[in-house]
Amino acid sequence: MFIKPRIRSFVCTTAHPDGCVAHVRQQMRYVMSKPLLPSAPQRVLVIGASSGYGLASRIVAAFGGRASTVGVFFEREGTKKKLASAGWYNSAAFEAAAIKEGLYAKSFNGDAFSEEMKKRVTSIIRRDLGQIDLIVYSVASPRRLDPARGKIYKSTLKPIGSSLVTKSICTDKKEIESVTLEAATWEEVFHTIKVMGGEDWKIWISSMADAGALSEGFRTVAYSYLGPGLTRAIYAQGTIGRAKIDLERTARELNKQFGDRTAFISINKAVVTQASSAIPAVPLYISILFKVMKERGIHEGCIEQMYRLFRDHLCSPRGPRLDTEGRIRLDDLEMREDIQTEVTKIWRAITTDTIDKLSDFKGYQKEFYHLFGFGFPEVDYSKEINPVHYLPDPT
Repeated sequence: MFIKPRIRSFVCTTAHPDGCVAHVRQQMRYVMSKPLLPSAPQRVLVIGASSGYGLASRIVAAFGGRASTVGVFFEREGTKKKLASAGWYNSAAFEAAAIKEGLYAKSFNGDAFSEEMKKRVTSIIRRDLGQIDLIVYSVASPRRLDPARGKIYKSTLKPIGSSLVTKSICTDKKEIESVTLEAATWEEVFHTIKVMGGEDWKIWISSMADAGALSEGFRTVAYSYLGPGLTRAIYAQGTIGRAKIDLERTARELNKQFGDRTAFISINKAVVTQASSAIPAVPLYISILFKVMKERGIHEGCIEQMYRLFRDHLCSPRGPRLDTEGRIRLDDLEMREDIQTEVTKIWRAITTDTIDKLSDFKGYQKEFYHLFGFGFPEVDYSKEINPVHYLPDPT
């Protein structure tokens, strides 16, 4: 099979196995070029481990801290006639590399929201590792089947209160367009909280605690984003923002239950992920942000962010440094006043004709293609390949 990228708006419907391997190796090389992380958690569970911040977290834990890792994700497996998803190839590449390095790595592909998955994962952890020291919760899903109620909830990306007209740009073309987003209903807000809020995170922690699978002094971190005024109506003040508020509330509940400074929210910077590419206005904002931050030499991608999270917070002898709301702030460079002033100035001036001059849309597109295994010079994309890559059976 010969594989080429097929882009439809903000989605790539194909993934290249060898390219995904190259992407994972690129992130591994970055981590292995840095000092080994002191006092790193040695038994790490990543829920949502196949791409973006979740994959980067697993790579940092394993190759930066020499940790045993367990990854949970929901990805499409390949067949002889059909490609697997990029996340599947990423996970296969990670597990093969980790095992080659002599590191313990188990991967579970299935519905992280289900009771069955929680029991499977916990059983293997108890058998092989005994307990877990760090749980990373990095789930981004469009839907959730609530096992307790048997109800399906679907998340939305909408403003609340009134409709929104904003700028946006599609990954497959260089054209700025005006997008109108209708206001969410309160049912849609509720559904989004059910999918992207903290309920499932808390269920995972409680379930593992009941099974004796959490070590004394364990910690857990969930990922969030705030963003600037330019994206506030669609993100921080929209349906997804309400879900993130619920995530923070859950962290406070977990700290009351298991002890202060057990559960953390890490506010990360805007990066190119499959999730962020789907949010109106965000791809254009990121393209401008990349230009401004790169010019100042402070740009970071997923792997740089996650290495900094572990180095400066999770592995620090002082523990994580928190803001006044009790959150880790990895968006500190993005939200600098000089950065946001320049980004806002460009946002107001940019047009389709000035995209290349006023933004780093080419850099955005490059990172988007990388998510699906395309655009790596070391990969021969003219070579026919077998799309079937299997992960070892975790049992």
